[in-house]
Amino acid sequence: MVKDKPTFSILITTKNRLSDLRFTLVKIQHLLLQSDVECIIFDDGSSDGTSSFIEEHFPDIILFRNQFSKGLIHCRNQMLNLTTAKYAISLDDDAHFESDNVLENIEKHFVSNPKCGVIACRIFWGLKFPNSTSTNEIIERTKGFVGCGHVWNMEAWQDIPNYPDWFVFYGEEDFAAFQLFKRAWEIQYLPAILVQHRVDIKSRRQQNDYQIRLRRSLRSGWYLYFLFYPINEIPRRFFYTLWMQIKKRVLRGDIKATFAILQALGDIILNFPKLYRQSNRLKVLEFKEISNLAETKIYWHPK
Repeated sequence: MVKDKPTFSILITTKNRLSDLRFTLVKIQHLLLQSDVECIIFDDGSSDGTSSFIEEHFPDIILFRNQFSKGLIHCRNQMLNLTTAKYAISLDDDAHFESDNVLENIEKHFVSNPKCGVIACRIFWGLKFPNSTSTNEIIERTKGFVGCGHVWNMEAWQDIPNYPDWFVFYGEEDFAAFQLFKRAWEIQYLPAILVQHRVDIKSRRQQNDYQIRLRRSLRSGWYLYFLFYPINEIPRRFFYTLWMQIKKRVLRGDIKATFAILQALGDIILNFPKLYRQSNRLKVLEFKEISNLAETKIYWHPK
């Protein structure tokens, strides 16, 4: 059942992670029962029965499915462009809320801060939730937000270009952050909304996708230099980050990282025409202003 003009839309992209998704849906089920909430899930080519499970157990969820995977960013663009809600809550399939009054806090903040384009949530990364969730952090404007837990003011989303799906994975939030800044929208960190991202960060280095994750992470950072930074800032920053990767990884014998760096450099060359055509460069004063903003709040740790 499609709800008529919902206030909130919860957007989740998933692929072959049914156990994670099932856990998330159970944890947020109380939100899904609200009359002003819709949930859209994009199954990006799963082969583990994800779509069948949703259709059977969560028939009110709006389900879309790619027969073959088109990538996380493609799916996020599709869902954000499909919803008619005022506010779009983006969650990973392995993330859920661990705070009360989530919807009330979202709406209250956006109403009180009309230039807020995105709410960045407080995010705890870990499989085991901490005993204490109290924090002395305050609401503040930040440079960016994290993909696994944030909320869009849909007026802001409609005011900027879509995420660049050719990034494939990593960097799309920073791309949006620069575009928002250029259009005078703000990203505001709201610690009252707490998300648990059920990921073991330490184990990622040993996982099979370490090389491809590093490749995509490096190239997305370099893409952003060429898209948004003043031209005089690019050479120094590009070669400094390249040297640091060589120093920290290549010279220490990390073969996977060495290949990832070479592949990321090749991606820059391959996509340079796109970087040139889609650039939206910051002016010098704009660059100074955004550089003075608080850093993106990625990891929250209990005191």
